[in-house]
This record gives sequence, C-alpha cells and structure tokens, in this order.
Amino acid sequence: MTTELAAAGLPARAAAPRWTTEVRRDDRALTTLAAEWDALAARCRTATSFQAAAWQASWWRCYGRPGALVVVLVRRDGLLVGAGAFQRRGGPLGRLLGGLTGLGGGLIDFTDVLLDDSCAERAAAELAAALPLSRPWHSLELREVHPEAAVQLVFEQWRGARHRLPDSLCQYLPAVPMEELLKRLPGRTAQRSRVKLRRIAESGVEVRPSTPEEVPEAIAGLLRLHFLQWQERGVTAEHRSERFARHLTESTAGLVAARRAAVHEFRLDGELVAVNLLLLSPAFGGLYLYGAHPALRERLDIAGLLFGAALDEVVDAGIPVLSLLRGQEPYKQRWRPDALANQRLLLGPGRLAPAVTALRLAARARAAAVGLLRSRLPRLKEALAARRRS
Repeated sequence: MTTELAAAGLPARAAAPRWTTEVRRDDRALTTLAAEWDALAARCRTATSFQAAAWQASWWRCYGRPGALVVVLVRRDGLLVGAGAFQRRGGPLGRLLGGLTGLGGGLIDFTDVLLDDSCAERAAAELAAALPLSRPWHSLELREVHPEAAVQLVFEQWRGARHRLPDSLCQYLPAVPMEELLKRLPGRTAQRSRVKLRRIAESGVEVRPSTPEEVPEAIAGLLRLHFLQWQERGVTAEHRSERFARHLTESTAGLVAARRAAVHEFRLDGELVAVNLLLLSPAFGGLYLYGAHPALRERLDIAGLLFGAALDEVVDAGIPVLSLLRGQEPYKQRWRPDALANQRLLLGPGRLAPAVTALRLAARARAAAVGLLRSRLPRLKEALAARRRS
C-alpha cells in the first residue's frame, strides 16, 4: 500500500508506533538504565531529584533488599517513554500477601514514576497494564505522591480497585528575591527579618557552592554539623547511620554533576559553620537537609542565611517555587508558606476495602501519637537535657 501511494504521488501514511513493556527484576537495573532513565526524566515535567537515576540507584544500593527490585519500563519504537521503580513488600506479611511499594522509604518527599510529556497518557496506560499485580490480594502502595505527579495518570488508567488517602503536608514559597518574599510577612515581623538579614550581610559569611568532586567532604561537614545542632534535642536516628551517609554522598555527587542539586558551604573567618543541601527540579527547589554550628545560631539568623542562598539559587535557575518539603518546623512557619498535602495511592486488582480501612486506622493512631508527643515531648527533652548536664 505504501508503494502504491508513493507511485500515485500521495504521501505515505506513517506506521503506527510500536509499544512494548518490560519488567526487570535484577538488582543492577537502575544502574544499567541510568542514561536512558535521566533522558526520560528530562522529558517529564513532574520529575523531581528523587526520581533521578543518581538518587534511586544509590538508595537501592544502600537500602534495597536483594532480589526485591521491580522496574517497569514502557517503550515507544524503542525509546523509553515510561518507567517506574518499585520494591516487593518485605516482612512475613508482605511475602505472604505480595504486592509492591515505592522506593525511598522515609527519606523521600515525593514518590513518582516517569512519563514522557509527549505521550504521557498512553505511556501511563501501558505502565498501568504492565504492573505485576496479578493476584486478587496484591496491591501497589505509593506514599508521598504530589497531587500533580505523573503517577496520578497511572492511577486514573488503572482498571482495578484504587483509593486515595491523605499523606504528609508539604509547604511552598514563591521563588522570588528576598525583599519580595518579605512582603508576605506582617510589618513588624518583616522589619525584624530585614534587621537580621543586614546582620548576615555585615557578618562576613562567605557562601560557596560545592563542585561534584567536593561533595563528599561537604556532605561529611553537613552531617557533622547536623549532629551538633540537634544533639541536645534528639537527632533522627537514621541520619546517624553509615548507610545514610553513604547514600547521601553518592546520590548528591551525581545530582550536583547533573545540576539537579546544589550544596552550599558557609564559612565565617575561614571556618565551616553551615552546609545546606538544596534539591533542584524544573518545578521547584527543595530544602532537603542542613547542618549549622550551634554557636552560629547565637550570632546570626540561620533560617535567613539558608533561605537567602536557596532563593538566589532557584531564582537564578528560573525555578518558580521554593519547597520546604515535609515537616512543620517553627522556622518554616515564619515565612507564611502555602501548604499542600501529598497523597497516598493504593492500587490492586481485587477489593482493597480491608487494606484501606487498616491504613485509615493506622493514620488515626499515628496522628494521636504525634499529638501526645507534641504535648509531652518538650518536657521529656528538658528532663533528658538536664540529666546530660548533671
């Protein structure tokens, strides 16, 4: 038919694209796919630094369970246009019931898959059909999903049972110069902030971004300062682990090399006094982790110091939003951020009502526990600190 059309002087009809899917289960899949993975991430407007190959492959090397990785790939005419990395559930109950969860655990602020913007809906349908959820009791649970994430299209294309539940609250600020950001604050608060910022400008603190080669030393400094600043108030246990240090160093070096992250070092009189890790994506820059010497807090406004450098970075990069990621720490509230809740997605081929009920009950129990800790933890911390000093 194509030859006949050409002989008649008519344009030949383009062949329909060939769609293929593949499920990989080898532990090195994320490493071997890195170049294709990041090329797809560059064509996916919702991709964050947590979906970059450097982050996902590093997390799997440091935290993954051998043999539990499941990578679903969608190709159009051989080009990777859809990809999702998951892991099989762990523990006796997980092995019995089967099913998948996302990568990242509690270290990730946004879970997502990658879909090529030029064919996102079809790629989502193909990815949904390829998910290895064959038995009625199987499920896919994804935590910390942004309301506009690419995986929301997969959720819509899923033909089985599906449920959305609320998850962590994230906060956002417009990425604008500091003076414009101060207009969000009440008059007196804004004025006090201007005084603190002038003090920072006059202090002589030098801000310098780390190169990929300098990242290991910078991350070591960040973690050292992070421990110091929280030692009296209780540092997150995982942040003290060797595997977290290894993951953060490996992933950040790759992200900085790809311009998907920036590490800022702050020096005063030649001494390293603070380090900040800022994640960068087309949609937002995210303040992920920082460390600051406790003595610096007595001299300068740490939040103003870190926010100033982060704002300069994202504004220069043309990124529209500065995300404060998860957490309701008091220093974030001072800037009057906008809030938006992440979502928890649950997909399965069979009925999910019992699982959803269990998740809701667990969420209520967790909220009650958080409320109890908030009311009693300050006094407990004071007692522990007094015991350390005695």
